[in-house]
Amino acid sequence: MTVLTTERLILRDWTDEPADLARIYDIYSRPEITRWLAVSPGLPMTDPAQAVERLQVWRDRRAADGGRYGTWAIEVRDTGLVAGTVLLKPLPGIDEAVRTGDIETGWHLHPDSWGHGYATEAARALLAREFAAGTQEIYAVVSPGNEPSMAVCRRLGMTHVGQRTDWYGGELLETFVRAAPGG
Repeated sequence: MTVLTTERLILRDWTDEPADLARIYDIYSRPEITRWLAVSPGLPMTDPAQAVERLQVWRDRRAADGGRYGTWAIEVRDTGLVAGTVLLKPLPGIDEAVRTGDIETGWHLHPDSWGHGYATEAARALLAREFAAGTQEIYAVVSPGNEPSMAVCRRLGMTHVGQRTDWYGGELLETFVRAAPGG
C-alpha cells in the first residue's frame, strides 16, 4: 500500500514479496548500515529468514497506529529500486517496551542509494504529513559519529539539541528536533 508519494519517490509498505525480503536482508545485513543501529537487537542480520521476522516486527509495531506511524520502503519511481527504509514512530523510553509521546523520524538507505537525497525527500514528506496531523515536534536520533545522517537532519531544518539518553534504553544519541511550522 502506498503511504505517500513525492516527486521522485513512493513511500509504501514493505511486503513479503521475495524482492522486498531480499532487499530488507541486503540492507540490514550490512555492517556499514547496522553499526549505526546499535539500539536494534538482531542486527546485522546473518540469515535471509531474519527479513521475515523484521517485517513482522514492523507490522506488529504499527498495527495499533492506523497507518499514522510505521516503517516503510522508499521506492524510486523511475527505476522501482527500493532505496531503503523511512520511519515515523513514537520513541521508546528508557524501558523500551514503553512508548513516549515523542515522535521520531529516521531512515536507513542501502549504500547504492546514498548521495541522491532520497532520505531527505522521504523524511520531508513524512514530517509534512505528521505536522498536518497536529504533532508539534518531531525528533531524529542519530548515533554519535553518523555524520551523513546528521547532515540529513540539518537539510530537514532540524536543530541539534545535544546528546540524550532518555530513549532506547538509555543509549547515548545525538538528538535533533524540528518544530511544526508556525509552532
